[in-house]
Amino acid sequence: MKQYFVYILASQRNGTLYVGSTSNLIQRIWQHKNGVFSGFTSKYRIHQLVYYEEHQNIAEMVRREKRLKNWYRKWKLNLIEKSNSEWRDLYQEIYTG
Repeated sequence: MKQYFVYILASQRNGTLYVGSTSNLIQRIWQHKNGVFSGFTSKYRIHQLVYYEEHQNIAEMVRREKRLKNWYRKWKLNLIEKSNSEWRDLYQEIYTG
């Protein structure tokens, strides 16, 4: 069964945030970390995976991503703090290579 993810990247603790979605979390975060695509995350060095959640279907993932993008910054910070109070880079925990 295919998995879908919504994630939040940060430049540093309480830094610039980016909300995204993907069906391949490890590959997508690797792309962010290695500047594969030029754009917002590359320009502002937003490479630290601080939050992610899994969804069962693409429609659910898209709805959640849009919802999070419209949240106030404080709400996003609270979401991160609730599950990752140390602001660890979670990529190190999910990467299996």
